[in-house]
Amino acid sequence: MADIKPFVCVRPAAGLAATVAALPYDVYSRKEAKAVVRANPKSFLAVDRAETQFDDDVDISDERVYERAARLLRERIAAGDFVRESEACYFVYELTMQKRTQTGIVACAGIDDYLSGVIRKHENTRADKEADRIRHVDACGAQTGPIFLAYRRNAVVSAAAERAKKQEPLYDFTSEDGVRHRVFAIRNRDEIRVILEAFSEIKEIYIADGHHRAASAVKAGLMRRQRGAYTGSEPFNDFLSVLFPGDELLIMDYNRVVADLNGLDASAFLAKLAELFDVERLTEGALAQSGADESAVRPRKKGEFSVFLDGRWYRCAMRPTDIPDDPVESLDVSVLQNRLLGPVLGIGDPRRDRRIGFVGGIRGMAELERRCGLDAAAAFAMYPTTVAELFAVADAGRLMPPKSTWFEPKLRSGLFIHEI
Repeated sequence: MADIKPFVCVRPAAGLAATVAALPYDVYSRKEAKAVVRANPKSFLAVDRAETQFDDDVDISDERVYERAARLLRERIAAGDFVRESEACYFVYELTMQKRTQTGIVACAGIDDYLSGVIRKHENTRADKEADRIRHVDACGAQTGPIFLAYRRNAVVSAAAERAKKQEPLYDFTSEDGVRHRVFAIRNRDEIRVILEAFSEIKEIYIADGHHRAASAVKAGLMRRQRGAYTGSEPFNDFLSVLFPGDELLIMDYNRVVADLNGLDASAFLAKLAELFDVERLTEGALAQSGADESAVRPRKKGEFSVFLDGRWYRCAMRPTDIPDDPVESLDVSVLQNRLLGPVLGIGDPRRDRRIGFVGGIRGMAELERRCGLDAAAAFAMYPTTVAELFAVADAGRLMPPKSTWFEPKLRSGLFIHEI
């Protein structure tokens, strides 16, 4: 059963949330991160990516980077940019994007639930990425970016969140990408008990986004356990999370571009495509040339994908006999990889092959066309993976192929800090 606890939160002082809040550290290159911090020195990205405080000849894993992150955090707390709650509480974090709203509970999840499989993952993690965040968490003595978790809707938790949203929000701002963020505190002891008990009846929690942050927080906690005796009640036994009902979440398409056609010309590749899938020729040219709406070329359902090749769009349908009865192999991204990208284009391992790139659906279909005019020979627009598919893969103890899910909107870092 899930142990989802209230915690003593460090959070932005009144009036500073919009200035402090930052997108997750890993969506930026070093150059992009420096530009953000230069434009807004109070952005929490300065703490999450403290290499922004150094010249580029200082390696991002230099010990000075983590020391600077810790000092910046301490200085900003001391300066009053952040306040510390006097008692453990929950928060409600509501995000609204394009008239869609999702409402999460901000809390701490137990590292033992992660280790036992109550908290389930669907992605592999890389040791180098884990090492960076382990050092960051340990140096700062705090978890600064929440893990995005999902669960099957629970009526009691949903009702408690709606009651909290009847209060005045602690924060209410719209970020530069048009997402509205509202935060409410749940400090009432009876309400806290209701939420704690409701989560204790939930058997499965799923990592939606933030696998590296979760793995790093767990390993940082285990590292601290090894430093001496512990009771299990220390803050490092838990990690900062926001938990959303799965039916409120939006997974967007995660699309593919390939640098070349593995020696085939466009007509030969199209012929091979028609052998493997049912192919429908769509627009007479690119979206910009034909004036077509994006929906005219997007895949319409599971089992379809669209291809942009040689200035034209094609829609391809997977044949039912080619879709295995397996939670992983039946995913559209798996069928595309196993039927086409691997055997025809020679892309054996999409995690390592530099001939394949990935484009988040938030960028739109026009971005796929742009890439084909820049550095790609063909683009593949996917139908989004569903939350039900994610749950099924995790429940089976399996892992999804790389770049299977793109969640929007992104949670902001710096709004909630869990000191360990």
